[in-house]
Amino acid sequence: MHLLVTGGNGFIGRRVCANAIDAGHEVTSVARSGSPPDEATAEWSDHVDWRAADVFAPQAWRDALAPVDCVVHSIGTISEAPEAGVTFERLNGDSAIVTALEAERAGVDRFVYISSSTKPPLVRDAYMTARRRAEAALTDLSMDVIIPRFGPVYGPDQPHFPAPANRLFAAVGTIEPIARRLGGDRPVSVEMAGRAVYELAVTDDPPASPVTAETLTALAR
Repeated sequence: MHLLVTGGNGFIGRRVCANAIDAGHEVTSVARSGSPPDEATAEWSDHVDWRAADVFAPQAWRDALAPVDCVVHSIGTISEAPEAGVTFERLNGDSAIVTALEAERAGVDRFVYISSSTKPPLVRDAYMTARRRAEAALTDLSMDVIIPRFGPVYGPDQPHFPAPANRLFAAVGTIEPIARRLGGDRPVSVEMAGRAVYELAVTDDPPASPVTAETLTALAR
């Protein structure tokens, strides 16, 4: 298979890329900053076609969709900078819609939109409004659309959470009785998130969407 991952150089996106490369698939990443930072690269990254392009300028990356079987959309933010055009509505909502429409037009078979089960603490409600708006816009497209909804995703290089919150989510996520009680909002490690999204991209029999964190955790094992 050939996967195209938007935001493939990011926190979850590069784990999806690594899993796909390790399994022998072809991978293209589309992200404004191109390849990951040096400290995040590994041998697998040499096999990814890193495209430096803005998803909101599809004319710059549309040609990359021609051989693609599945698009994984992993662009999103939990913080805003409106003066720079970084808003929940634009990054968490519009970017997915633009990418999905391009994928549909190109005849891509499957689109995986990485969404959320709940908003992070102290983040305004527009975070979830944008997510759900994008989900609703994708449901009637003429391709297989899969929507995993994650709770907090933690990891050693989490770029969004402060270190204390990242450690708290990691502690809760690794104590199974507590994590289980949180259901779909359970914290998930970035390694498990990357593996689960990869499995959703390539499996012949994906679960019904939206896919909860409990199912995603089981997929990654």
